[in-house]
Amino acid sequence: MFVAVPSRHRPGPSWATPTLFALLWIAFTALAVLSDPDQRRFLLEWGALSGGFDTPGAWSGALRDGSALRLVSALFLHADWAHLLGNLVFLLIFGLPAEKTMGSGRLLLVFLAGGAVANLATAIAIGAPDRLILGASGAVSALIGAYLALFPAAKLGVVVPLGLYLQFVRVPAPLLIGVWAGLQVLFSVIGPAFGAVAWTAHLAGFAFGGAFALASRAGIARRMRKRRGY
Repeated sequence: MFVAVPSRHRPGPSWATPTLFALLWIAFTALAVLSDPDQRRFLLEWGALSGGFDTPGAWSGALRDGSALRLVSALFLHADWAHLLGNLVFLLIFGLPAEKTMGSGRLLLVFLAGGAVANLATAIAIGAPDRLILGASGAVSALIGAYLALFPAAKLGVVVPLGLYLQFVRVPAPLLIGVWAGLQVLFSVIGPAFGAVAWTAHLAGFAFGGAFALASRAGIARRMRKRRGY
């Protein structure tokens, strides 16, 4: 007679999202204490710059001198508090559930690689050289794309103002994220490529995150079966 024994395996804690949250916050506060000239110099040294990625020769040069790493370091630099807080909120909303499903390593890869791809797309779209590109918006957009691919039937809570009252409603995630993605397309078409918001980064990051999650379905499924003890 065989008896099924429940698995004693317990998933480890989610560390990637809290770590990214902390790094984004620390980087911003550390930069805020510098003088304005020092802040500007630091942003120019570590932020991503448009131009210089449109030819194979430029790419090889950027890889040799390490300037291609700016596409990643720029993710941890933000222009102001509103820019930072918006990214932190969306990081928690979409990063935590995605990390529990896909694992910390994959989530970290989506954030860093998706953000780098988003910044690269923005640098190419701007065209004009030496425009400064900052922020984790493209990386967070990659997490939104991964979340949609992982949880297509999920619902998100939304607070809707009804006169003098606020009503909490649950709306299908594909609807809300679809509206958000549609707005990114619209703004990328009608807005300047070098405006205050890099709409191209949002679209490129979103596409990368969704494609990565779909391509990793088999590995994610094996991970979930292992967690459940199958």
